[in-house]
Amino acid sequence: MTDSQGSRIPGFYNLTLEERRAELSRRGALTSEALSALAGDDGLRASQADHMIENVIGVYALPVGVALNFVVNGREVLVPMVIEEPSVVAGASFMAKLARAGGGFIAHTTAPEMIGQMQLLDTPDLPTARLALLEQKDRLLAEAASIDPVLERLGGGPRDLEVRVIEDSPIGPFLVIHLIYDVRDAMGANAINTACERLAPRIESITGGRVHLRILSNLSDRRLARARCTIPLSELTFGRDAPPGRLYAGEDVRDKIIEAWAFAAADPYRAATHNKGIMNGVDPVVIVTGNDWRAVETGAHAYAARGGRYTSLSTWGRDHLGNLVGALEMPLAVGIVGGATKVHPAARAALELMGVTTASELAEIIVSVGLAQNLAALRALATEGIQRGHMSLHARQVAIAAGADGNQIETLAQQLVAEQTVRIDRAEEILREWKTSRQVNK
Repeated sequence: MTDSQGSRIPGFYNLTLEERRAELSRRGALTSEALSALAGDDGLRASQADHMIENVIGVYALPVGVALNFVVNGREVLVPMVIEEPSVVAGASFMAKLARAGGGFIAHTTAPEMIGQMQLLDTPDLPTARLALLEQKDRLLAEAASIDPVLERLGGGPRDLEVRVIEDSPIGPFLVIHLIYDVRDAMGANAINTACERLAPRIESITGGRVHLRILSNLSDRRLARARCTIPLSELTFGRDAPPGRLYAGEDVRDKIIEAWAFAAADPYRAATHNKGIMNGVDPVVIVTGNDWRAVETGAHAYAARGGRYTSLSTWGRDHLGNLVGALEMPLAVGIVGGATKVHPAARAALELMGVTTASELAEIIVSVGLAQNLAALRALATEGIQRGHMSLHARQVAIAAGADGNQIETLAQQLVAEQTVRIDRAEEILREWKTSRQVNK
């Protein structure tokens, strides 16, 4: 996407499906091939899928939406999201609009270093084995560096070797060797696992022990992504045209958001749902780019419990001017080379839409979307309640499930919301009433 066009597209929601695609094409956000891939016309074919996993019988589609208004590190970004849950794309887009008034999102990542673990068993003298491995660290790292010359040429490769003693386990004490490996623009699982397997015989020779498991850790706490934003107090005020008692002043909204975050910071039951709201923003971008959302989810929740108690991944507070400020830090192992990211046509189109050229850029966008979606949930919870906006969007799904089609969908959804009974039984009842009314009027 060209920066001059921007990620603000007023009225995009009101356009038809065809008009939205035409608008993206007009802005030069996507080539015709990429648009076709995201539209499903030239997306993943069953014949391609047959080479990706086992026992393939077809492909499965989910909606692809575009989150608007994002500015990340000063760059305008249109963000594709794959998700079945209503209100997420709209919520993230609206919060990005509030954040851009404060300069958008500032994001950065640490080095793309992953951890490969090797479990060393049958070693009678653990302290001696540990020291022996540390003494041979340089030789082991040199051997690991020779495994992937392409990665080495790109500036990646082994960075360090750490040896931990597990003192207490169901099978007694043992050693764990951590190979710290810079994987550049890859997610890195294959590179890490290959390196660990290649080093295992040398480690056994040095220690006299037996290397058992040899695999990466999805707690990628050396590969962090961070984002922060400032929401001007004026942007938090809403409901100016509402009846008395329905005006939400900026100071009040700010304080209620901070109070809601404090609940998640203190209580793991609330933190689980709070962090799920963050992942509502993170996962759709991870999925649309062909990355491993399960690995990202696992790493995020493990990181949230790193202090011995599960807590919020984000923090919210106020700056010296009284504005709302938020920050999110989490492990984010994503890549733009290898795996489904290169095989899936829609994943390639998604990267094109965002203008992403490095894995770090992708991670910075993803963590920013996570923070935006977190704010959307907190703002709704702290003011009108989560159901008001969510159920108005969910009503369309209920209408379709009840059997509505064409113009009936929107009309039925509006009636369900007006009645505040967004339930499939009521939707079916209304459809029957409409059918009876048409028959009577014939």
